[in-house]
Amino acid sequence: MTKVTVLVAEDEPLMRERLLGMLAATWPQAGVVAVAENGNDAWDAFLEHEPQVVFLDIRMPGMSGLEVAERIGKLAHVVFVTAYDQYAVDAFDAGAVDYLLKPVQPGRLDKAVARIREKLGSRPADLGAVLRQLKAAAPEAKQEKIKWIKASVGKQIRLIDVDEVLFFQADSKYTRVVLAGSEALVRIPLKDLLGGLDGERFWQIHRGTLVNVNAIAAAERIDAERMQVLLRGSEETLPVSRSFTHLFRE
Repeated sequence: MTKVTVLVAEDEPLMRERLLGMLAATWPQAGVVAVAENGNDAWDAFLEHEPQVVFLDIRMPGMSGLEVAERIGKLAHVVFVTAYDQYAVDAFDAGAVDYLLKPVQPGRLDKAVARIREKLGSRPADLGAVLRQLKAAAPEAKQEKIKWIKASVGKQIRLIDVDEVLFFQADSKYTRVVLAGSEALVRIPLKDLLGGLDGERFWQIHRGTLVNVNAIAAAERIDAERMQVLLRGSEETLPVSRSFTHLFRE
């Protein structure tokens, strides 16, 4: 029988192991392709494995489960895991998204799995309405956005205004910070920058690339499956992975 690919994101070790054990017993056809302990790793793992189903803890270090769900959109079936029933139940019951309350009970997981299996042949639900209601009921603490990047350039420590950055690109253990006419390397992983930058200003267009929206000159289709971005101030072209082509269709 074909395995259903699953990602589990939960920051509490005991709860994570409990959920994984229960999932293995309840749904043998579920192949857990990745386990994440925080939101940044969850999103990175999602892009790497493109699972069909994601179990997301709402409150996690780094990006919250809600922020990860926003990025996933309609690319997978999402089940939220939460201890905050005072605001979650109404929002979930009003939408098409399932949820599990902590501590997760076997009977409740059975019901969630049954619902997911019914939905696997159809397109994942639109999370927009549920996420808006959850945010309104329990707004996340606002994280101060990154405005400056410290980078080593020769013998100097350069302070770079993020508004001047054309794009960030993962490069081995470093991240390339590319500006018009120059570039630098920083040791901050791209996935950590992702949560600290303004998401409306910097779009992720590839697992390894964040681009300044103001630097985009055009998006160009290469073929039916592939696109690339042309930039102002740079001759480099940036590939757009399949998960992000929707950004250029609206």
